[in-house]
This record gives sequence, C-alpha cells and structure tokens, in this order.
Amino acid sequence: MNRLQTITWSLLIILFAGCQATLPKTDLVQYVNPLIGTAPSTTISALEHGHGKENNAQVVPFVTVPFGMTNWTPQTKAYETKCHAPYYYTDLIIQGFRGSHWLSGSCVQDYGSMTLMPISGHLQCLPTQRGSKYSHDKEKATPYEYQVHLTDYNIDVNMTATKRAGWFQMVYNNAGEAHLVVNPNSDEGQGFVKVLPEQNEIIGYNPAHRIYQGWGEPTGFSGYFVVRFHKKIKSYGVYQGNKIFEGDDQVADAVDLGAYISFMVEKDETVEVTVGTSFTSIEQARKNLDAETNGLSYNEVKANLKHNWEQLLGKVKVETTSHEDKVKFYTALYHSFLQPRTFNDVDGSYVAFADGKKVLNSGDKDYFVDFSMWDTYRASHPLFNLLMPKANADMMNSLFLKAEQGGWLPIFPCWNSYTSAMIGDHVIATIADAYMKDIIDLTDEQYQYLLKNAFESPATYEEYKSGKGRRALKSYIKYGYIPLEDEVKESYHSNEQVSRTLEYAFNDFALYQVALKRGDTKNAAILKQRAKNYRNVYSKADSCVRGRFKDGRFTDDFDKFTRKSYITEGTPYQYTWYVPHDVAGLIDLMGGDDGFNANLDRFYAAGQYWHGNEPGHQTPFLFNYSGQAWKTQAWVNEILKKEYGVGPGGLSGNDDAGQMSAWYVFGAMGFYPVCPSVPEYAISGPHFDRLTIQLENGKKLEIIAKGASSGKNFIQSLKVNGKLTDRNYLKHSDFINGGIFEFEMGEFPNKHWGERLEARPSSMD
Repeated sequence: MNRLQTITWSLLIILFAGCQATLPKTDLVQYVNPLIGTAPSTTISALEHGHGKENNAQVVPFVTVPFGMTNWTPQTKAYETKCHAPYYYTDLIIQGFRGSHWLSGSCVQDYGSMTLMPISGHLQCLPTQRGSKYSHDKEKATPYEYQVHLTDYNIDVNMTATKRAGWFQMVYNNAGEAHLVVNPNSDEGQGFVKVLPEQNEIIGYNPAHRIYQGWGEPTGFSGYFVVRFHKKIKSYGVYQGNKIFEGDDQVADAVDLGAYISFMVEKDETVEVTVGTSFTSIEQARKNLDAETNGLSYNEVKANLKHNWEQLLGKVKVETTSHEDKVKFYTALYHSFLQPRTFNDVDGSYVAFADGKKVLNSGDKDYFVDFSMWDTYRASHPLFNLLMPKANADMMNSLFLKAEQGGWLPIFPCWNSYTSAMIGDHVIATIADAYMKDIIDLTDEQYQYLLKNAFESPATYEEYKSGKGRRALKSYIKYGYIPLEDEVKESYHSNEQVSRTLEYAFNDFALYQVALKRGDTKNAAILKQRAKNYRNVYSKADSCVRGRFKDGRFTDDFDKFTRKSYITEGTPYQYTWYVPHDVAGLIDLMGGDDGFNANLDRFYAAGQYWHGNEPGHQTPFLFNYSGQAWKTQAWVNEILKKEYGVGPGGLSGNDDAGQMSAWYVFGAMGFYPVCPSVPEYAISGPHFDRLTIQLENGKKLEIIAKGASSGKNFIQSLKVNGKLTDRNYLKHSDFINGGIFEFEMGEFPNKHWGERLEARPSSMD
C-alpha cells in the first residue's frame, strides 16, 4: 500500500464512521461468545482422550479485526511460554491487557507481545504483584470490545481494536494518584522500553524467538509498540525486577523490565490510551497508529470493528429454533477467522521471511504469517475458499513469497520463520485446494516450488534442521514408507513414521491432481503411485496401520487402542482412517463395504474417536463412501451436540488456529471437505432449518432443511436446484454457482438415500 492508498484508506475510515447512524442494526455478533474454549474442556471425548483438567482449547477472548496483526486480550499469565495462553477463564487475577500474537487455540507460544496495566494508589509494577481480582459477572467479552472491572483498583477497563492498534478507555473510579504500567513480555530477559514524556508516549520492543522446534533462536525481528497516553503525565520511571527507578526514561535487556507513568485523576475520570504495533520498527508502529486511529473516537473504532465482524458473520445466516446452536455457530465462525495473521504495516512494509532484517513491501495485498498448516488445511482454508476466496488467494500468495525468499515452501510457518513443528507437507494440500477450486492460478516457478517439496531434500544439514523440506523424505521415497529405523530426529515431533507415511501419501495425491491439471503427466504418474504408499503400513491381519521395519516386518509393539511412538498424537486405530484421498482403496483393503463398515462400527463402539484432535476429523464422514450414509448423518449430529458447548469449556481440545471451529461450521451447514484438493464435499445434512450463504461473487446459496433444528436429522431426499439427487457429495461448483439445496429431513434414517453413488470422488482407480 503506497502513501496515497494509506491516506485514502484513512479518509474512508473517517467517512465510514460518519455513516454509522445509517447502518442496519447488528443481529449476529451478539451470538459470539469469545469466552467459549477458555477453560478446560468439559466435552466427552476431551475427558476420555485429552489431558484431564489441563485439556484446554487454548483460545483467548481476542478483540481483533479478522486476521489482525495484533490481537488484544486480558492477561492472566505473564510469560511467553509454550502451551501457555495469555488468558484462562479459571484464573482469578488479571495482570494487564496484552497486545498478543498468540496463535489462537495452539500449543506454541506468544511472541513480540506487550502488556499495559492501569493501577490506582500505590504503584506496583511486576505482573505477579500488580494483578487485580475480577469477577466474571463484571466481565463482558465480544469480538469488538472487552469490558471488565478490576476489583482491587476500582477501575473499569474497555478495550477495542483496529487491525494494528488497540484502544483503551480506563475509568478510574477512585480520585487521587493513578498509574499506567507498560512492559514487553520477554522470557529471554530481553526487550526495550522508553518513556517520551513530551510526546505522552511509551515506546518499546520485544524480540521474537522461534521456540517450538526452533530451539529458541532469534527470528531477527521484534514486536514494536507505541503507547500513546491521552492525558498529561505527572511523573514517570522504569523498573527492573522489584527495583523502581523514578525519573529514568529507559531500560533494556534485563529480566522483568518495564516503564510506568503516574498522574492525578478525579473520581470516575476516563483516561484513554491507544497502542500502535508493528513488526518492522517503532516508527512504523507510530505510523500504523496514526493511520488507523487519527480523526476517530473510541466509540467510532468500536462501531467500525463491530460492523466488520457483522459483515463477516453475515456471509452465513442461519435459521433455527435453538439459541444455543446460534451461539455455537457464530462463535465458531469468529474463531475460524482469527488466523493467519496480517504481518505487514499499513504501507505494505514487512520483514522478509526467515531473514528478520530485510524490509520488503507487499504492495496492495496483505502478507500473512502464522499458518498452523497441519490443522488448517483440513477445514479452515476450505472455508476461506468458500466464503472469502480473495483473502485466501492472498494467503496462498504469502506462502509463495516465503518460498521465493527462503527457497522452500514452508511446512509449518510460524514467527515468519521455517519450522518442522508438525508432520506432513500440507502446504501442498492447502495450495492444491485453492488451485483445484480456481481460487488461484500457478506460475511455472510456483509449481516448481511444490515439486521441490515433494522430490528434493535440502543440500545442507543446517537447512534441513531449520525446517526446510519434508522430514524423512529420502526414506519415504526409498522404501515407499518411513521405516521405524528412521527416527526423524530433526523435528519437534520425532519418530511418528506411520503417520508421516499416511500424510505424505495424501500430500502426494494433492500434488498429483495439480500435475494432472497442468498437463504434467510424467510427475502425475509418479505422484499417483506414491499416493498409494499408505498401503505399505497397513496390516491386513490387524485391519489397522502398524509400524514397519526396513526389511518389511511389522513391529511387535502393537496395540491398536493405545498410543505408539510411530503414531502422531493418537492410536494406530485412530490413524487407520487417515486415507482421505483413497477411501475406496481403504475399503478394498478391509474386504469391501461390509468389512469396512464393520471395522468402522467397531472403532465407533470402542470409543476410539477423538474429536479433540485433528487427524480423525474426516472419519465420521467415511460411511458416505461405503453405502451407509445415514451413519455419517447420525455421527456428525452427535458430535455437533456433544462435542461443542456454550460454556467456557465448550471446545473438545486445542482449537488450533480455528480448525476445530471450522469443523463445526461445516458440520452445522451439512457438508465437509473430506479430501482438500478434491473440489467436493461429503454431505452430512444441515443442522439448521435454513441457511443463506452470500458468496463473494455476488451469488447466493440457500440451504433448506425444515425440521433440522428440532430433531429431524436424517436426510430423506435432496434436490439441487429443483432436481432430485442421490449423490451424497456436492461439488464446489454447485456452491459457487448459487441456487437452492432443498433437503427433506426426517427423524429416522432413510437407508436408501445416498446408497447409489455416481462415483467415489477420492478413488485412485
């Protein structure tokens, strides 16, 4: 974005703010409850398969623009530590309000974050000492504003946001001396903070580290911030640990550092604070703050953000008799659109990928980071392809920019860096899904990057260790599977050979489809054959996948019901169903439809399905491929009811950048992308009486399913634009062309509907 575009954007914001009175009253954002998922999960599968009281969805009540650079949250944990979110519902103390870059719903760690805390009376600086009790009765969380009463200080805090800035109203209900404390949240004893009293500002930065599988190396960039205080400062200082240095204006590179300002307030006085952020520089943080807030009031910014979310939520309007189902659905939509993260400044500036020093420019497109790729290729990005294809195209462009700058497409790009944090190579599946749905096109150079991931390994060990290329690719190509002798040490997740084999086979299928579409028959033939490698770790004697040695022997270390080192975050039985690209082939391995259905029935009856983790998210839809579609309808309906709730423990496990929530969105709408890269969706039946989907191309899709919200959960018949069909899958083109899907629903299964398949869309035959 050039300077003229920045000025134009600022003028548009001001013009839009003046038109707020003419906007229709919002009616969807009221159903979003950002506190869902902030407490240990209370769902069935979480209690059976998760980690007990610690099994938390790891979301926080973000006030943010969709895909915002910096998200704003109350803080109950002070550090940037792996698997510790900034806020937990069960914590009793609020330590401040954080400008966060936490990967929503994850088990990574925050980075480049900062926190500010208002205080009345005696000055206390350290987060563990300055915290205040609060009550959930006096806490209100929405996507566009967070409100809370700090009991110990008798202060009311209101918080709203723009894409790169936060805006606070702090009501000091006690007259007298008051303070504002600001600190970077460095676990490394690093960072910088400085008071600029003449400008009523506190500036600073917090260096970012890639800790998850990155062994803590510096990324080379920082989270920069400018805190602008809208009141005259009486005095100021800095602190380090328990030592306060009144009158000093800066401190750097020490444990527990920060700054404070002090001032006098009258009873019930409102003090406003704005914070600009950037990953490029303090000056850019100031420019972002000016561009996004100048000429506006707190209420105008809040109204803009509320309208932003209302517009996004309004892409899908549902009709149902259940208020709770609306809360679950629209909260899931909100959670689905938090990541990936905008990384560039308002003028397009951003720090180069895997470099941390060179500043580039993204032009008129946003540049995105923090792709939780192992999770979000399944449903999140397919949801973007359906509802926000232009934004997803920019996300795919960002992935290719990373390849251009670093030489490889990233496997799991976080902190604007390479990592090998999880398994698989799902950047390929994600890009393939967008390409096969005509969301993007591919240049010859971009296609070569896809092939490079599938066929090459880095030339140097250091490149490989840093996260470039597929883990254990040489073994996979040589043996057709990853043998147990290859321990895959250069990865956060070592071993997990069987799961890697299964996921690479799927990735190869996704790339095979791309190759076919491009007319690359040579590589298509190779990839098609490799896509069958899942068969090499399937034991027919066990009707299950199993670890295998180089000489072809299956390991004796086998119990399909318990976790094994060669399986990722689950049991062999749970991963057996991970063949989304060739369900027909898996059916054949199990002896046909009858054997497949009996095995899947046993899996379900044994309570092995774990909805709180992603590898099995496609499993409930597999009955669609074996002539028993009604079982998919019953299973999905059960998950929607039992694995999602409206309380703070209402998510089954880590939301993982919105994947768990995106699953709910698809399941409630009545269809699911079982095999991303295949432009089709398996049907499970709508959960609402009517849905209206407003497509980005201007067309509208209506899904009618009378009685679905009141117990009629089985499909009796389906008309697509007036024509009856027995297809238990829908093509992407059925959606983007708009029209009407009319389901006849009933209380009992129609075992004949969906039995006659026109094709098994994932078949490799």
